[in-house]
Amino acid sequence: MNVIRFSDLCASGQVAGQRVFIRADLNVPQAGDGSITEDTRIRASVPCIQMALDAGAAVMVTSHLGRPTEGAFKPEDSLAPVAQRLSELLGRSVSLLAHWVDGVTVAPGQVVLLENCRVNKGEKKNDEALARKMAALCDIYVNDAFGTAHRAEGTTYGIAQFAPIACAGPLLAAEIDAIGKALEAPKRPLVAIVAGAKVSTKLTILKSLAQNVDQLIVGGGIANTFMLAAGLKIGKSLAEADLVSEAKAVIEAMKARGAEVPIPTDVVTAKTFAADALATVKRASEVADDDLILDIGPETAAKLAAQLKQAGTIVWNGPVGVFEFAAFENGTKVIAQAIAESNAFSIAGGGDTLAAIAKYGIEKQVGYISTGGGAFLEILEGKQLPAFEILAKRAAH
Repeated sequence: MNVIRFSDLCASGQVAGQRVFIRADLNVPQAGDGSITEDTRIRASVPCIQMALDAGAAVMVTSHLGRPTEGAFKPEDSLAPVAQRLSELLGRSVSLLAHWVDGVTVAPGQVVLLENCRVNKGEKKNDEALARKMAALCDIYVNDAFGTAHRAEGTTYGIAQFAPIACAGPLLAAEIDAIGKALEAPKRPLVAIVAGAKVSTKLTILKSLAQNVDQLIVGGGIANTFMLAAGLKIGKSLAEADLVSEAKAVIEAMKARGAEVPIPTDVVTAKTFAADALATVKRASEVADDDLILDIGPETAAKLAAQLKQAGTIVWNGPVGVFEFAAFENGTKVIAQAIAESNAFSIAGGGDTLAAIAKYGIEKQVGYISTGGGAFLEILEGKQLPAFEILAKRAAH
C-alpha cells in the first residue's frame, strides 16, 4: 500500500518550522484514581513525537481516552495523566490544552497535548465542519494510531481529507508493512491461528483466511465448534451448535485447496470452570457428557508446534486454551514457544494474545506485535481500513 511516510518527510527536511498534528493512540488503562496502570501505548507513541521535534516542527498531539460523551467533558475524560507520563518520557514539559479546535499556539521545537478528541462534537460521526477546522490547525497531519484505523472519525479520517499533507507515522507505517508481509505476499506455508470463545465473532475472519492460508489452526471455544463439525462429542463445553454448518464450510473450503484445519486428537478437560479444577487429559473421542474442554492436549500441542516450526509465515490471534489457569495453559504455552523458535515471520494481535506473549516472555521472538485489536481483526477479515484508505488516496494525488 502506497502512503506518504512521515519519516521520509522528516528526512527530506520538509518538516522544519511546520505545524504537525499527530493523531496518536494514548488510550491507556487507568486505576480508579486516574493513575495509568499500563503505558505501552504512550511509549509506542514517543518515537513519532520525538521525530517531529527533532525535525524542528511545532507539534500538536491528540488522542481519545475511554468513551466520553461528546460535548460533555468530565474530569475522568482528561488526558492530564497522559500529559504527565509523556513529559517524563520525552524529558520535557508537555502542556495540556482544552478547547483547541478553534486555534492552537505552539512554536517550533514545542509539543502540546490536545485534550481528549472524542469530547469534540462531531468527532465520531466525522463531521465535515469539525474536520476542516482541525485541518486548518496544521501543515502536516500524521496518523500514528493503528488502534483506531478501522474507524472513520474526525481525527482519523476527516482531517486527513483536508490537511495540506496527510501521512503515516512510524507506528502506522510499521503496521502497514507487517500486514503486507504477512498477508499480501507471505512466505509459505502460511499458518493462521484463530482462537477465542466464539466462532460468531471470528466467522468472517475464518472464511477470509480459508481462501488464503495453508493451515488454519482453531483454538478455544472456536475449536469446540469445529470438533462438533467433525462429529466429535464435546460434553458441556462452550460451543455454538448453530454454526456447525459454517465450520464445515470452512473445513471444506480448506480441503478443496489441499489445505487443512487440524482437529484436536486429545484435549484437557475438567468438570468445572475454575483455576483449581482437576485437569484430565483425554482422547478427543472420549469426552464425557459432563466434561468441559479447557485446553488442547499435549499430543495435539506437539503436532501443532511441529507445523508452526515448518511455517514460512504465522498469523496469531487468540490463545488455544484457558491459559490464565495453570492447569490449562500448556497448549498456549507450547504454541507460544513454537512461534518463538520458528524461523517464520510472525505477526500477532489481540488483547489475550498480547497477554500470552507477555506471560511467556516471547516479545523479542515475535516478528511483529500489532497494537490494535479491532483494527487487526478487520485486516484479517480482508477489509480495507478507512485510515489506510484515505492516506493511500492522499498519496495518490
